[in-house]
Amino acid sequence: MCGVVGIIGLREVDCTSILTSIAHRGPDSKGFFQEGELFLGHTRLSIQDLSDNGNQPMFSKDGRFVIVFNGEIYNHLEIRQSLGEFDFKSSGDTETVLYAYIKYGIECLSMFNGIFSFSVFDLHTKELFIARDHFGVKPLYLYQDEHLFLFSSEIKTFLSLPIQKDLDKEALMNYLSYLWSPGEKTPFKLVKKLLPGHYLKFNISDFRQVKPISFYQSNLDGEYLQDTEEDLINQLDQLLIQAVERQMLSDVPVGFFLSGGLDSTLLVAIAKKIYSLKKFPCFTIDIESQESELEDFADDLIYAKKAADFLKVDLHIVKATIDIVDSFDRMIWHLDEPQADAAPINVLNIAKLAREKGIKVLIGGTGGDDLFSGYRRHQALLLESILGKIPYGIRQLLKQIIGILPIKSALFRRIRKISENMDLSPAARMKGYFKWLSSERIYSLFSKSIQQELNGYDPSLYFDELLLQIPQEKSVLNQMLYWELKTFLVDHNLNYTDKMGMAVGVEIRVPFLDVLLVEFAQKLPPEMKMKGKETKYLLKKVAERYLPKEIIYRPKTGFGAPVRKWITEDMSDMLEQRLSKSNLEKQGIFDYDAVWKLINENKENKIDASYSIWAILAVDSWINQFCLKK
Repeated sequence: MCGVVGIIGLREVDCTSILTSIAHRGPDSKGFFQEGELFLGHTRLSIQDLSDNGNQPMFSKDGRFVIVFNGEIYNHLEIRQSLGEFDFKSSGDTETVLYAYIKYGIECLSMFNGIFSFSVFDLHTKELFIARDHFGVKPLYLYQDEHLFLFSSEIKTFLSLPIQKDLDKEALMNYLSYLWSPGEKTPFKLVKKLLPGHYLKFNISDFRQVKPISFYQSNLDGEYLQDTEEDLINQLDQLLIQAVERQMLSDVPVGFFLSGGLDSTLLVAIAKKIYSLKKFPCFTIDIESQESELEDFADDLIYAKKAADFLKVDLHIVKATIDIVDSFDRMIWHLDEPQADAAPINVLNIAKLAREKGIKVLIGGTGGDDLFSGYRRHQALLLESILGKIPYGIRQLLKQIIGILPIKSALFRRIRKISENMDLSPAARMKGYFKWLSSERIYSLFSKSIQQELNGYDPSLYFDELLLQIPQEKSVLNQMLYWELKTFLVDHNLNYTDKMGMAVGVEIRVPFLDVLLVEFAQKLPPEMKMKGKETKYLLKKVAERYLPKEIIYRPKTGFGAPVRKWITEDMSDMLEQRLSKSNLEKQGIFDYDAVWKLINENKENKIDASYSIWAILAVDSWINQFCLKK
């Protein structure tokens, strides 16, 4: 796991500055290749083949090809068997990727089961090839104007280069709508995310019109496996075992997240089955000191301890004592994007402790909810058949009545969330479960000039575009799970998981996103994912082979933090200072009166807008750090 960077269009590059910007991703070594106006840089976190033979940039034996690679190819030893004619100097996967590309070209991407963003340059043809893994576990950002083409694992790499820093106002609306930005958009108009499962291939003398090309498509087509439930349980069990075993591939110690929830605990249990004599170091968070009556989470620690005792593993506990005012800007800096969630701080603190204990690799349960249905919005789909039978006028009346429920209660907040879109069409209701405020309210938060630039922009149209990719899939649950995979998972969860781990030089692996496992999950009958109100039905049936039922069948909690308390209490002075009239008018992004109306209504418990206020602060912090700092 590493940091990669590429530059086309500059003959003079400050190598030290460029590589320092991603040094945290690869503290073990660094290097670069430069030819004319092409620069390829790399910082290495050594996981496989710890010798200098694994350092990058890495050249083919004949010197024709050079690669910079970030990621892990878990089946690379199998792939090497088809590459017998090459003389390998290392035992790591970077060299496997290099020679697989040399032999198979673009087709090599279909062979890889892993997580990656990498680039290969052909010194003879001057062609550059860039690719990102199937599900976007590893980030890759692109910058493109008339004079420059850049790519990097992190946006901050671009800041020392002569880039145009025009803001993408539509992206800012995305962040306020969802707390993250779905698809390609980032806050910089000319910086895009390379979408998961896409690649670029072009001659470096002609980069101005290059467009990404998809190499991987979902197999959601409305056709499902017809096997018996017992056969499906057996198949899922074997795929999970295979995924965990593959992702244990490492020449350095491996640890696990162990939250006490189903997904991470099941992965530890499977690892114990495979390696019965090993006592894996596990890490969890103690949020007891953060609990608040306003919040919708509970302390998982009791379940984490029970799981650790049952599985006989060492459990290291991180106290969630967070000075949020002191931590806020640093979190946004590491995230590279103005995401509005406190969970990244917990991940950062766990990764930091793991690194202090000599652990470079952590395995976590990210993706389980997105594949097998684990969120409350999936359960909310059960209401669709009922809502469709209620006349429109009555639905409007119910919405008004529910809208006066007090928001201090987590239950009432959830009911109000469901009711907000009950007078809309089924598709609009589904999309509404991802939003935190209405589009009208979000528009009002922007200055008049920004509102004019937005010109009626609707962030939810991206979700409609995604459904066009799976026209044969009619299950509303599978449609929503596709949205999870293509938006919330990659643009929120995977981004902060990667960035927070790599901030302290820790690689975080995600076995649930094993390619074969994802493809199996997408072919499961929807009722095997959510049966009645029971989410992750089939996954829980597999878990019954490994874990006590009190761990499997327990209420779901989030990776929580007291955001509502922070916004209304701890961060009050921060709000006053950063969202002051003078500061907002100087930036020209937000409307002071509308922002403070939102803040005051939230403080008076008229609305639940703490996360939206957090998003405004995140955008403000990002602009100050990425646009205004010299």
